[in-house]
Amino acid sequence: MNEGTRYAVYYTPAPGSALAAFGAGILGYDSASGAFLAQPEAMAAVTAEPRIYGFHATLKPPMRLAPGATVDDLLAACEALARHREPLAAGRLRVALLGDFVALVPASPPPELGLLAAECVAALDPLRALLSPAERARRRPERLGPRGRALLERWGYPYVFEAFRFHMTLTGRLAADERETWRARLAEAYDDEAGLVVDALTLLRQDGTAPFRVVSRIFFRP
Repeated sequence: MNEGTRYAVYYTPAPGSALAAFGAGILGYDSASGAFLAQPEAMAAVTAEPRIYGFHATLKPPMRLAPGATVDDLLAACEALARHREPLAAGRLRVALLGDFVALVPASPPPELGLLAAECVAALDPLRALLSPAERARRRPERLGPRGRALLERWGYPYVFEAFRFHMTLTGRLAADERETWRARLAEAYDDEAGLVVDALTLLRQDGTAPFRVVSRIFFRP
């Protein structure tokens, strides 16, 4: 396997849906088709960081595959997670500030979202390569508390289990005096009042520094 190849398991909205079109339009990239979309210059600047990942909510954070593991193993594990699982109603989404960036979040997130993410993290972890020193350093462990550092070391990412929050990122990190302006601007642009239903896992692949591309969208099969 190419050392520069990573995989992730996300929730992504159905291609062609209003939510998918909104997210791709804001980020300027569609991870399902691989197409880049025209954006105003200011928006292109503030979305450069999340554009690489595409519009998504993280369930299993990006990882390299462990020695001997294959993408077929990962796909089979995702299919096992989706099997016998009911679609999950997550309710209406709203545009909100999360620290120094803007994201779409459920207005009243059900606890089942966190349980789904926890299952993905734990079930897929045997296929994850250990963090390299460079990967660990990029997570800035010196800025984490003791629990965050413990989660990073054990699971390769600090924002899992009790630190998880379901969100779909719309901007990169913003200066303090820009945050409310961008939150209001994106809230005005978002007009999809339909409630979110999580009904599939999406497996994505990244080669080197290229943006993540969808490999497969695996539907829940009650």
